[in-house]
Amino acid sequence: MNIDPIRNGIVIDHITAGKGIELYRLLGLESADCSVALITNAASTKTGRKDIIKIDELIDLNTDLLGYVDPGVTVNIIRDGKTTEKRKISLPERFEGVISCRNPRCITSTEQELPQVFRLADPENRVYRCIYCDSKA
Repeated sequence: MNIDPIRNGIVIDHITAGKGIELYRLLGLESADCSVALITNAASTKTGRKDIIKIDELIDLNTDLLGYVDPGVTVNIIRDGKTTEKRKISLPERFEGVISCRNPRCITSTEQELPQVFRLADPENRVYRCIYCDSKA
């Protein structure tokens, strides 16, 4: 397999094997105006297998979404063919607009203009709760 190196763009690395396609869809990369490579089940010395997403353009990424779906991913920013920044993504304390509250009686179900906001209630078990009705995410 041959994938060209990125001159200016983003590499999302250390994605848990199998979660790459989910992140690809949630980030809306299928409608990106640039080249995007999704590599699944790549060999990894740390975890055995991992997924990688390479984006051939510098775009805004929702790091809260990355942290919610797969904490531990690394976002590498590439400029002029060199890695200029590495960000280790962890569980966000709070995030907005990533998922919807499941509680049909939550105010966000009737008040459509309210943002869907969740807070980290239990970091050990990765439990998030709606800030309005306290339902589990």
